[in-house]
Amino acid sequence: MLNRIVKPSISGVPKAVKCFSTTPQNNFKVAVAGASGGIGQPLSLLLKQNPLVTELSLYDVVHTPGVAADLSHIETPAKVKGYVGAESICDAFKGCDVVVIPAGVPRKPGMTRDDLFNTNASIVRDIAKACVEACPKAMLAIISNPVNSTVPIASEIFKKAGKYDPKRIFGVTTLDVVRANTFIAEAKCLDPLTVKVPVIGGHAGVTIMPLISQASPKVSFSESELKALTVRIQDAGTEVVKAKAGAGSATLSMAYAGARFAIALLRGLKGEANVIECAFVKSDVTEAPYFATPLLLGKGGIEKNLGLGTLSAFEQQLLKAGIPELIASIKKGEQFVNK
Repeated sequence: MLNRIVKPSISGVPKAVKCFSTTPQNNFKVAVAGASGGIGQPLSLLLKQNPLVTELSLYDVVHTPGVAADLSHIETPAKVKGYVGAESICDAFKGCDVVVIPAGVPRKPGMTRDDLFNTNASIVRDIAKACVEACPKAMLAIISNPVNSTVPIASEIFKKAGKYDPKRIFGVTTLDVVRANTFIAEAKCLDPLTVKVPVIGGHAGVTIMPLISQASPKVSFSESELKALTVRIQDAGTEVVKAKAGAGSATLSMAYAGARFAIALLRGLKGEANVIECAFVKSDVTEAPYFATPLLLGKGGIEKNLGLGTLSAFEQQLLKAGIPELIASIKKGEQFVNK
């Protein structure tokens, strides 16, 4: 709670003022790596507004002190500090409970997520190394594309350091869920806040597998409608890239999805019951060593992998088509670290 302001003493010098404090269960420190970018800035804004965030640590190679100063003027309790440059990266991550990683270059027209690999792979590798040193027990929420490769990269870095916990490293696929919810709500004239659609697999093209048969509330589509809707969900990132005509990729919707997932991790850390989100994680659910499924989140990260559920014949075909590409992307990430 806010404490009363102490009146000045007779001498005119004010006595010590006891500042705002948060309750222990809300005492979470979150870092955003890539906080000055198109995703990082709105993501940081959303996290600054969340009452579970006590400290917000912003890291990037440029402009972060300015972003931090800007956000620090917002009337919420979270304290904000900006860190800039490689020499400050470990200081930025020290003591963090959650590190959200949107760092990297965005897609441009004609680029695939795989085209981003060489640049973003190195960025994620270096951030993971800093996390190993500064906050090895933190939850990592990786947004940097291609997620199907960057999550294995971070995992291999933690393995090499002997600090790997597969329950704490996540690829953020929440935007695929958000899009599926939105598009289905539009198609069926539903309130999008009431629609829940699990999306499994990975986070690129045919590896994105919306399980529309498991949607809540139940919906039905003709075969042609189902195919068109699935393709739209899979290609929605390209839809935004084309619409922005060279000015960038999905930033605002990705920031929303990244914040939603990071806040879900904090809710789990707090001990809230029944926190469920889809994410791309180490998995034995399919033959792919990493795979996105609905996850029950808790104080240790993944409390339970909720698996695939019952797939329709159409979804079984999606799984069959997506697995080979997913396995290839995972191997590419692992080989990048181990070559």
